[in-house]
Amino acid sequence: MNLQCFIDSKQEELAALRRAMPAPLQLPRPDFEAALRAAPRVGAPLHVIAEFKRSSPSEGVINNTRTPQDAARLYAAGGATCMSVLTEQRYFCGSTADLTAAAGAVLPLLRKDFIFHELQVRETFATPASALLLIVALTPDAEQLRDLRLLAESQGIHAVVEVFTEAELDIARESGARILQINARNLETFRTDREACLRMAAHCLPGECCIAASAMSTREHLQQAGAAGFRAALIGTALMRSPAPDEMLQHLLLP
Repeated sequence: MNLQCFIDSKQEELAALRRAMPAPLQLPRPDFEAALRAAPRVGAPLHVIAEFKRSSPSEGVINNTRTPQDAARLYAAGGATCMSVLTEQRYFCGSTADLTAAAGAVLPLLRKDFIFHELQVRETFATPASALLLIVALTPDAEQLRDLRLLAESQGIHAVVEVFTEAELDIARESGARILQINARNLETFRTDREACLRMAAHCLPGECCIAASAMSTREHLQQAGAAGFRAALIGTALMRSPAPDEMLQHLLLP
């Protein structure tokens, strides 16, 4: 599997959006960036972005019984700062309706999907998302990334720009990205390298808000990420597999 599979799978969705675009929501959106730039809770090594996803290409079915509402409630109770919601349908079994379902917990929501077209950004306006994910490997043109980011920001939605390599980090910076997600997972092979992710933190500049993603599942992992300079860590599979994600989050965050 490669990223072209995700681009191909989105063509039907794009065609539907060309026929009918949902109306933007006129609502206050919690500030995703401000939440991550605030000081973490006392004793916590960094912020946690807790993720809702039913399945993935690398893991198969992860949890298809927990609802977005339940996940949001449990994540908020456990001390998560923000919540990521997988909305990709074919490979992750998600939808934008999951964002609406998760909004009750009032956590800033990140729409995590394979977004490369302005129609997908405009679709996000019709959800309660406070942020959306842009992936440099999917959109390796700095000008296009900038245009998508600025379009999102026009509706108060932050762009989290994901990178895997130093070259991608340069492109993200050229686009003006302020929130950078460094993924330990290679999206072409789905292999993870957490140590490489931690080393990439050394390239983050003052003023950039950096997030560590993938292969984070223990308090030691969070401590290492915090010590490396990350503001937040995104945790998904471990929380979705946990029978008590609120208790797991408390264990991860509190000494």
